[in-house]
Amino acid sequence: MNESIQIVPCTEKYFEAFRILNEEWIVKYFKIEEMDRISLNNPKEYILDKGGYIAVALLDGQAVGVCALIKSNHLGFDFELAKMGVSPVVQGKGIGKLLGQHIIEKAKSFGAQRLYLESNRVLGPAINLYKKLGFKEIKGASSPYERSDIQMELDLTDS
Repeated sequence: MNESIQIVPCTEKYFEAFRILNEEWIVKYFKIEEMDRISLNNPKEYILDKGGYIAVALLDGQAVGVCALIKSNHLGFDFELAKMGVSPVVQGKGIGKLLGQHIIEKAKSFGAQRLYLESNRVLGPAINLYKKLGFKEIKGASSPYERSDIQMELDLTDS
């Protein structure tokens, strides 16, 4: 399956897919929060124009996964890995891993030294993926999301 997956930078053509793929998992497990609305409805202004990046995984030309690299507001972190969503139709096929690896490489190319992410423990497969990618749990970071109950970091100077 992975041979037919292509990862491309997000352009306006994929903004709708970015929103839909994220809303899909958020409403399945949680509820849409104000920060979701801001970033998902305005990816250009909120993410790309601020020096961030969004990757889109394509399967036969269709967007089936997305992941963002957002300039971090957290002290000591360059970027936040955020808004990773993979269509339920293709989950379990390694697309999230490909997106995560791509985002990490992109962060390194931007000169980033530390990445941050936040998630929720109910998303077991996602937490396992982040650990496989090298993220480690940290304590004490504040979050604008009610649903966030785990924060993790990745030191890019180690890899």
